[in-house]
Formats: sequence, structure tokens, C-alpha cells
Amino acid sequence: MSDQRQVRRVLGASLVGTTIEWYDFFIYASASGLVFGQLFFSPLGPTAGLLASFATIGVSFVVRPVGGVLAGHLGDRFGRRGVLVATLLLMGISTVGVGLLPTYASVGAAAPVLLVVLRLLQGVSAGGEWGGAALMSVEHAPHGKRGYYGSFPQLGVPIGLLIANAVFFTVSGLTTREQFLAWGWRIPFLLSIVLIGVGFVIRYRVDESPVFDELRRRRARRSAPLGVVLRQHPRELLVGIGLFMANNMAGYLLIAFITSYGTRSLGQSTATMLLVGIAGAVSWGFATLWAARWSDRVGRKRVYLVGTLALLVWSFPLFLLLDTANVGLMVLAVVVFGIPLGLTYGQQSATYAEMFPASVRYSGASLAYALGAVLGGAFAPLLAAAFVEATGTSLSVSAYMAVLALITLAAVLAMRERPAAEREAFVDGLPDDRSVPAEA
Repeated sequence: MSDQRQVRRVLGASLVGTTIEWYDFFIYASASGLVFGQLFFSPLGPTAGLLASFATIGVSFVVRPVGGVLAGHLGDRFGRRGVLVATLLLMGISTVGVGLLPTYASVGAAAPVLLVVLRLLQGVSAGGEWGGAALMSVEHAPHGKRGYYGSFPQLGVPIGLLIANAVFFTVSGLTTREQFLAWGWRIPFLLSIVLIGVGFVIRYRVDESPVFDELRRRRARRSAPLGVVLRQHPRELLVGIGLFMANNMAGYLLIAFITSYGTRSLGQSTATMLLVGIAGAVSWGFATLWAARWSDRVGRKRVYLVGTLALLVWSFPLFLLLDTANVGLMVLAVVVFGIPLGLTYGQQSATYAEMFPASVRYSGASLAYALGAVLGGAFAPLLAAAFVEATGTSLSVSAYMAVLALITLAAVLAMRERPAAEREAFVDGLPDDRSVPAEA
């Protein structure tokens, strides 16, 4: 097991790296709800332009499995660290590119085309990022603390959301509406170049996962890890997909839809809705850490069960409170909403690591995560906006949330959890990988 200094470095690298990655990913989602419809899809009109803007969020999810498969193959074959550095750089380049794009008014149809291309590159990066960061944390963890150590890359998501909303809040507060539309929206994207530089230095200094080093020493790496996952672990893959669907859907409603809904349908200012989002991100972050620690004590499945049931129950009160347009009640709605978000997210790294043997773990975890995101959050903001437009009520979004929560509940009930001692040995990768044939 790595010494404590190295472990702290790994946890810091996982947290900082995923925070930067998801800051980049989320500023795009925020901008989609606030300005992209007007700047890149203006000929479609306000409503259709907003729907088209939300659709570009979903487009990136379509290629996330590609990123997950590619990063998983390389990570299982050649190591976790190098892949994590590459995904961070790809996300940074794509994000800065968005900040430099000309708008539809300047170059016409080329603007939305370039926007979609850069969003696709973000999707490839996001698809490969999470699996490596999660496994680096879990595979460096001491026994009995897999959930807690695995929560550090998970914390990068609500922290990235908090920073993204805070940056947009600051920029929008320091500019007029006209200035924000003209150039202010670009600042959060261009700031990414500084964050990427910091993240690159931190990640480059981290040692390789000790589990992968052991596999390399024994020459027990798989030559085609994805094929092994599909042939030998289809149940685990399907359960992993289902576990993430409701959480990812709910997360993207908080990240992208609720801000837009509050400004367009409830008459709130952009600044108010960004602050509401920040409150939800803080709650999500604390609940994520709580869930991870709790899962080390009582098991992953029990925490998932509580979180999924809470998400199901809160689906309707969430929008009933938001629709009051009372800021205090809106904050209450998203703060409570953040709790089941965290309870279905904090233990995810450890859960996925415990599902797949070490030799195919990066591929299995990345693919389950990416496909769960496609079926969960990919088009959640678009579908939510379309439901409200078609029905005239936010309760249609609540019904949509409840359906996905029921799907995730089925996955939780189908989940097979290993006893604590077996989980620890399995993540170390020794008993279950001894039968893996050595590479030629």
C-alpha cells in the first residue's frame, strides 16, 4: 500500500482533476441555459433555440461511451495515470475553444457546427475521465475506507458545479446584460486554461495505481478488456448502468434545467437562480461525503436504496416548491434535492470498482458510467423543457424524474453486494485475477 504522503497526493489529484474537468463540462451546461440559444441558434426563435441549445448537451453524452471504451482499453492495458493526464488536456483544449468561438451573427451556420464539434470532444474526455480518477482513488485506499477515498473524485462534480455557478454569478454581476451576451460569457471558458495548467502539474506527479502495478508485474493485463466485460460481466454492466441513470438525470436538472426554468418561467433573475444552484451544489457535496463514509460502515447497497427512495419521494415536492417563486422555498427545494443526489453518488467509485476484476475494471466502470449517463442525463434538460412546453406544468418533469428513479431502484434491488472482507480482497485484484492468462 502506498505511504500516506503518496495517498494524499493521489486524493488531491483526483479531487482537483475531476473538479476542473466538471467545471469545464458544467460551464457549458450553464451557458446552454443562459446564452447559447440566443448566440448560436438565434434563427430558431427563443423556445426552439433553447431546446436546440439543450440538445447540444445531450450530443456530448452520445460519444461518452466512446471515450469510456477508449480510455478503459488504454487504462487497463497501459495504466491509469497517463490516460487521466490526456483526458484533462482534451477537456481543457475543448473548453477554451468554446470560449473563442464566433457566434451565429458572425459566421452563420458554421458557429453551431463548431460548437457541437467541441462539445463532442468534451464528451469523449468526460467519458474517459471518471473511471480513471475513481479507480486511482479506490485502488490506493486502505482497507475499510474504499468508499471514503472513492468520494474524492465524486466531490469534484458538486465542487465543479459550485465553481461554475460562482464564476457565472460573478461575471454576470460585473457586466450588463448586453456585455454578458457580447463577451462576458466567454470569461468562464477562457479561465479554464489556468485551471488546466494547475491540474496537469498535479496529476503528472502522481504514481501509478498499486493494483495496476501488481497486474503489470504479473503480466495479468487483458489484451481485449472490453470483450471480457461484455462476455463475462453483463449483469454487473447492466446494474452499473441502472444505478447511475436517476442520479445523472437529477444532476443535470440541477445543473442546467432549473436555472433556465427559474429565469424563463418563474421570472427570477439569472443571479438568483445561480445562487439557488450554488446552494444545491453545497448540499450535494456534503451528502456525497456522508454517503461514502456511511457506505463503508453499512454497505453500498443500503445507501443506494435510501438515496433512490428519497429521490423518488422528492420528485414532486421539488417542483411544487420551485413553482412558488419564493427564493427561500426554492433554496429549500434544491438543498433537500442535493441529499438524495449525494446518497446515490458518494459511494459510486467504490461500488463500480467492486463490481469488476482489476484487469478489466477501467473498461467496465467507464462503460457502465458512460451508458448510464447517456440513458439518464444526456437529454434530461431538453426533455424537461419539452415536457413543460407540451403540458404547461412542471409536474410532468416530476413524473419523468419518478420513472427514472424507479428504474434505478430496480437496479439497486438487483445489485449483488460482496461481504466486506471479500470486497477488500477483490479490489486489491489478487484472488479474482490469478486466473487471468499472461500476455503473450
